[in-house]
Amino acid sequence: MLPRMAFHHLSVKPGECIKVKGQVPPDAKSFALNLGQDASDLILHFNARFDSLGDIKTIVCNSKASGDWGLELRESQFPFEEGEETKICVHFDADEVTVKINGDHTIKFPNRLGLDSAEYFSVEGDFTIKSVKFD
Repeated sequence: MLPRMAFHHLSVKPGECIKVKGQVPPDAKSFALNLGQDASDLILHFNARFDSLGDIKTIVCNSKASGDWGLELRESQFPFEEGEETKICVHFDADEVTVKINGDHTIKFPNRLGLDSAEYFSVEGDFTIKSVKFD
């Protein structure tokens, strides 16, 4: 997937929230959010798969260190609907990354790289971005 939007040279600290608001198209296959130092070092690759790579309505989370993927974690609860607006908040601390979806669904993923700041954030795939806010 190619990034729809990528931010470089950020200074996101633990506890700060990246709020993404957007719309999932009616024919969505998948979209992803990435957070880390750069595209090769990610503390979080959050991939919502509607019907992609053999997965249906599954969220796959992973990390990437020096370009190498870690072990995937899969979340079977799928709070996204094609054609619907979605609000996602991503924040992290030394131990884990927390993704809140629409204010009522939370997914936690370990901060495997132990990063204490993030300089890179991207959104890719089938997601129409309405706003991105750094809090």
